[in-house]
Amino acid sequence: MGANDVSATLWRERELLELLLFKLEEEQLLLTAGKTRWLQHATREVEQVLERLRPLNLTRTVEVSALAEEWGAPGEATLRDLINHAPEGPWSEIFSNHLTAMTELTGQIAQLRDSNEQFLRSALRSTQETIAGIGNDPGTYDASGQANDSGTGARLIDERL
Repeated sequence: MGANDVSATLWRERELLELLLFKLEEEQLLLTAGKTRWLQHATREVEQVLERLRPLNLTRTVEVSALAEEWGAPGEATLRDLINHAPEGPWSEIFSNHLTAMTELTGQIAQLRDSNEQFLRSALRSTQETIAGIGNDPGTYDASGQANDSGTGARLIDERL
């Protein structure tokens, strides 16, 4: 394993992080537009990108560890440790750029994930309140003040949400 292999793996991981960010933005657009019909597809696509990231993350860890030993860093070195132990030349800067880009991407991903979760919680709460209110309508009151429950009235539910 050489520095070129580690850099290539980091590029692939960055590309997948960018794709994940795109998929989360796509999911947010569906949520804000109220197009929940397509939400399951967007969520599945997010999960597919995450499934592709997991083995790549393991590959990166193994490659960084091997290169770290080659450069005299501890075997369980992080990318930051690898930067600190890089020999003279461009590798320190190259790996620093990877680290910076990946840190920014993961921050944006976390922010979008949290925002989407708030949208979903709000939609769930709204749906639960709507469902809870369906059977509790007392109808009208008669002359003695008792609830006149018709119980058979028609209900209109908007399924687009």
